[in-house]
Amino acid sequence: MPALTIRAAQDCAWDLVALGEVMLRLDPGEGRIATTRQFTAWEGGGEYNVARGLARVFGQRTAIVTAFADNAVGRLIEDLVRQGGVDQSLVRWVPFDGIGRTVRNGLNFTERGFGVRAGLGVSDRANSAASQMQPDDIDWDAVFGERGARWLHTGGIFAALSETTPDVIRAAMAAARRHGTVISYDLNYRASLWNGIGGRQRAAAVNRELVAMADVLLGNEEDFSAALGFELEAGATPLAALDPQSYAALLGRVGEAFPNLAVITATMRNARTATRNDWAAVGWFQGDLFGSIQRDDLEILDRVGGGDSFAAGLIYGLLNDLGPQLALEYGAAHGALAMTTPGDTSMASLAEVEAVVRGAGARIER
Repeated sequence: MPALTIRAAQDCAWDLVALGEVMLRLDPGEGRIATTRQFTAWEGGGEYNVARGLARVFGQRTAIVTAFADNAVGRLIEDLVRQGGVDQSLVRWVPFDGIGRTVRNGLNFTERGFGVRAGLGVSDRANSAASQMQPDDIDWDAVFGERGARWLHTGGIFAALSETTPDVIRAAMAAARRHGTVISYDLNYRASLWNGIGGRQRAAAVNRELVAMADVLLGNEEDFSAALGFELEAGATPLAALDPQSYAALLGRVGEAFPNLAVITATMRNARTATRNDWAAVGWFQGDLFGSIQRDDLEILDRVGGGDSFAAGLIYGLLNDLGPQLALEYGAAHGALAMTTPGDTSMASLAEVEAVVRGAGARIER
C-alpha cells in the first residue's frame, strides 16, 4: 500500500489547490424555486467548497483554479470567493460576448427541502467559462513546481462538465505527480450532469481513468456504484444501519482495483427525512478500516455541501498529521456542522469543529 508523503508547508505557496467550477447559487430559502419571488445569492461548487472550508474554518492557504466570464455576475462570484479567503490568482477571466452566446457563468438553483419534501437542485451551467477550459490554459508546472502546493483536490463534477474538463484534470494531476503533490479526487456523481453524455457507463469510464491517478478517493455508496461500478456485496448490512463493516469489503475491492490509492473514504447517510439524517463516515487508510462517531437523527437545515465539508475536515487532519481516526472525525464533525447553516459553504469555526469532535452538546454558550 502506498503511503501519503506530504510536502513541507514552508516549501509551498499553498496547502491546497482546488480545480473546478464555482457557480452562483440562487436559494429561495424556505420557499420553492418555481414559486419564489426572491433568492439569496451564495457561491458554491464541489471542489471550491473544500478549498473555502480549509481556508475559512481551518486556516489553511488555498487557491482555486477555475474560469469566469468577465461580467457583473462573474465579479459577484469573485467578491463572494474573496470573502471566503480563497486565493484567486489562478482564475482565468474570459471576455463576455454580451449575452452569453459563447461563454457564461454557471448558475445553480437549490431548494433545501423539508420533511418528506426532498431537496432540489436545478443547474444552469452549460457553456460556462469553466467548462470550456483547456489543459494548457494553466502553467501547471509553475503552480505545483515553482510556487508549490501540498495538495490538489478535484473531482467528478468538474470531470462531467464537458469533453475537455477530464483533459484539464489529467494535466493537473500529471503535473502534481511530477512535483510530489498529494492528489485527492471526490467522485461526486451527479446523474443530471452525465445523463446527456453517456450516463453511468461514461461516468465510470472517465472516473476510473482519473481515480487511477489519485492518492486519496472520496465518495458515498451511490458514487462508488454509479461512478466506478462497485456495489455493496449482496447481503451486506443495509445502508440505513450505517455499519462501517458493510463498507469494509467495498472499500477493500476499490483499493485492490486501484493500488495507487493510499486513502479511500465514504460518507454514510440515511435520510429519514430531508431534515433528519443519520450521518457517519468510514475510511480505509493503507489497508486499515476506521469509522467515525455515528450521529443518529441529525437535524439538517441545508444538506448541500455536507460531503465537501467532510472532505475539508479530513484533508485538514491529514495535512496536519492528526492520524487517520482523528482526521475522519474532523471530517464527519465539520460535515455535520456545515449542514446546520444555509448555502453550499461552511459557516463553522475550528473551535466548533473541535468541540463536536470531543462530543460537546448543543447547550447555548453565553
